[in-house]
Amino acid sequence: MAAQTEEGDTAREQAKAEQDVDQVRQRAARDQQRLDSGQVTNPKDLESLQSEIVSLAKRQDDLETVVLEIMERHENAQARAKELSHALEGLQNVAAEVTARRDAALAEIDAEVATVRAERSTAVEDVPADLLKLYEKLREQQGGVGAARLYQRRCEGCRLELNITELNEVRAAAPDAVVRCENCRRILVRTPDSGL
Repeated sequence: MAAQTEEGDTAREQAKAEQDVDQVRQRAARDQQRLDSGQVTNPKDLESLQSEIVSLAKRQDDLETVVLEIMERHENAQARAKELSHALEGLQNVAAEVTARRDAALAEIDAEVATVRAERSTAVEDVPADLLKLYEKLREQQGGVGAARLYQRRCEGCRLELNITELNEVRAAAPDAVVRCENCRRILVRTPDSGL
């Protein structure tokens, strides 16, 4: 926007400077016409008119130099505005592409969430109500993870290794008993890789 504003400002500045040159040029042409017509006969007026024509020629030259400088600045502003416009267009294309990828990823995540929820509701049907209640409570307390796998004598919830006493208690527990980690209090899921 700053580049476009500068481009507009220099265009207006150039138009005004060109208008000033035209006014000086027209005045000089009128004075020259008066001089050439022979209407002015008084030597003092004639000298004054010639002096004004010389002054107007110098003024016109100075104004034309200003116009050239403004034209150069205007061309630079146009080039910069065009360059930035192309860059902006490129960024808008990238933003549109990134937005489309984000939307596709969100749709994928939403589909996965729906699938996992459906699988969870099927799996929950076989879980006793009191165990499900305990799991939900632990999940809320532990940042979304209420159960953790016991892997090679280590709780994968808190990543701490169970001491020998805790391991013996887990070994002695019935296969369908609910055992919990003494450190993080999550439900421990026993597998053949538990290291028992």
